Amino acid sequence: MIQIFQIEFGTPEYDEAVRLRYEVLRKPLGLEYAPEQLAGEYAEHHLVACTADGAIAGYLNLTPLDEENVKMRQVAVAAARQGQGIGLAMVQESEALARRLGFRRIVLHARETAVPFYLRAGYTIVGDRFEEVMIPHFKMEKSLV
Repeated sequence: MIQIFQIEFGTPEYDEAVRLRYEVLRKPLGLEYAPEQLAGEYAEHHLVACTADGAIAGYLNLTPLDEENVKMRQVAVAAARQGQGIGLAMVQESEALARRLGFRRIVLHARETAVPFYLRAGYTIVGDRFEEVMIPHFKMEKSLV
């Protein structure tokens, strides 16, 4: 059973989530997290998916952009847990959280390989393909109203 809940910046759970993000998102690209990148996440919303034994199996970040828009970032599911619905459950929970916080739209930069996942979750592509962290991405968005 998976539970999804918010965690606080700088906690042991946050540190475990950073390790998961590194393994899934950065290590395959040969990239590290700079301390200033992580320090900038202080006031953001951090969601994790935890297994029954308390292990973090997924992570998602919501970064407020303005009063109406929030950006979904750093979506990662542990390799051994991918394909089990954890990513979709985190996305749905993040949408509910964003609504509770008063946001009207979620935007994101999806890796090209993840675009089909976000399309199935109701997101639409906005604009042309672009490169970010050395790989192709698309800007996507979803209205929350």
